[in-house]
Amino acid sequence: MLAGRGRRGAWAERGALAALGALHGLAFVHTEAWWLQVAGVALLVWRLDRASPKHAAGLGWAFGAAWLAGGTWWLFVSMHRYGGLPAPLAGLAVAALAGALALYLALAAAAYARWRRGHAPADALLFAALWLAAELARGVLFTGFPWVASGYAHVDAPLAALAPWVGVYGIGFAAAAVAAALAGMLPGTPARTAGRTTAGLALAALVVAAWLGPREFSRPAGRLDVTLVQTNVAQDRKFAADHLPEAMAWLAQALHDARGALVVAPETAIPLLPGQLEQFDPAFWPALQSHFGVPGRALLVGVPLGDFDVGYTNSVVALSAAGMYRYDKHHLVPFGEFVPWGFRWFVDLMHIPLGDFARGPANAPSFAFAGQRIAPNICYEDLFGEELARRFADPAAAPTIFANVSNIAWFGDTIAVPQHLHISRLRTLEFERPMLRATNTGATAVIDHRGRVTHALEPFTRGVLDAGVEGRDGLTPYARWASRFGLWPLALLALAVVAAAAAWPRRT
Repeated sequence: MLAGRGRRGAWAERGALAALGALHGLAFVHTEAWWLQVAGVALLVWRLDRASPKHAAGLGWAFGAAWLAGGTWWLFVSMHRYGGLPAPLAGLAVAALAGALALYLALAAAAYARWRRGHAPADALLFAALWLAAELARGVLFTGFPWVASGYAHVDAPLAALAPWVGVYGIGFAAAAVAAALAGMLPGTPARTAGRTTAGLALAALVVAAWLGPREFSRPAGRLDVTLVQTNVAQDRKFAADHLPEAMAWLAQALHDARGALVVAPETAIPLLPGQLEQFDPAFWPALQSHFGVPGRALLVGVPLGDFDVGYTNSVVALSAAGMYRYDKHHLVPFGEFVPWGFRWFVDLMHIPLGDFARGPANAPSFAFAGQRIAPNICYEDLFGEELARRFADPAAAPTIFANVSNIAWFGDTIAVPQHLHISRLRTLEFERPMLRATNTGATAVIDHRGRVTHALEPFTRGVLDAGVEGRDGLTPYARWASRFGLWPLALLALAVVAAAAAWPRRT
């Protein structure tokens, strides 16, 4: 009987931690509630402090699975509504993904329970390092899926000041350390009375450092007038024969009438391959080349390129007086742009004709226009700051402006829209570069180098956004070290802290 009650209690506790993980996920949509992320993790640590390694693994997994399922449930829309996968299978697929990714946090929680020493400072650093290791593993292994990485909850928080120093994962490390310090001050924490003062001082020092730290590593590099186009084409209408003529006619008129020197249109705004486009409207592409082939005008537009023999790419083409520039997407989306090995059977369940796209170069040159170096990235690519950092290896050729073109109509009117906007905002803080976001359904916006949205269109409307943007020169510390070493410095930091904390004498 006692064993049965113990098992029921353990499951109830896992359920409570799952609810906490889901609640903490609200901070990734409503970033003014960033404190929920810290509070949720603090309560997780508080419970891990009294758990065995096996039980801690279950608690960490429950927290992580609910957090990730709550943050990525919109994948259900793409698989069910647009992919034709039956609802139970689509729901199961989202749950399976969240559960698999939560294993990283389960391992981190078990390691924390095994190696914690009962000293507040050492345990806070140990937890933060294990948390960092789990997030790095999720963001890198098997092509990586770092959506709702913990640092994204802090884009409007004091810890955002750390972004140009240590990036999103470093912010996550700091937030985890703060959360663990708070856990050390909660009632009932074993052997922590003497450590609470230390934890409180560490928390205060971290917050003060975040507020007072340097915020400007870049300098103005000239202004540029831009027009961003939001096409607002529903995914199930994008290739419909009865809808395509009207959509393409509106796009052509919007591009022709745009007032900005640089016009940016979304990912696959032109949804046809060049050969198909020529058959559809032979005058469409020549008219664009003529209109934007004059000094002082340029167009960046998303279009698929390639053929059966050379392969297909998800690309951005720039038209200007200097000729044609081409950027091919490098970091492809699993199940969306390539089929992972062994999963063809899953793709065959969906009614999506999917083949593997070819990858573009890892370090593509920027598009030079009007004294600016504009670095395109396509949709999901701005989730990987360490990959964008490669473009800063040569300071003289480093981008002055980022331009993200996206189509997340696949996910409908969901939290994916504000989440992606927060991701772009974090990139601007890391590199102190403005970001132009031209999207199909939203969020189409201009973000300055301080992460502020200066201009925006209402999502799920058709329209154009005229704005001015200030390019920036100069490198942040994050751009300097990430361009050379990627995420290895953070990985080595995590390993060093774990080793040092695990070797710390245990409080008896």
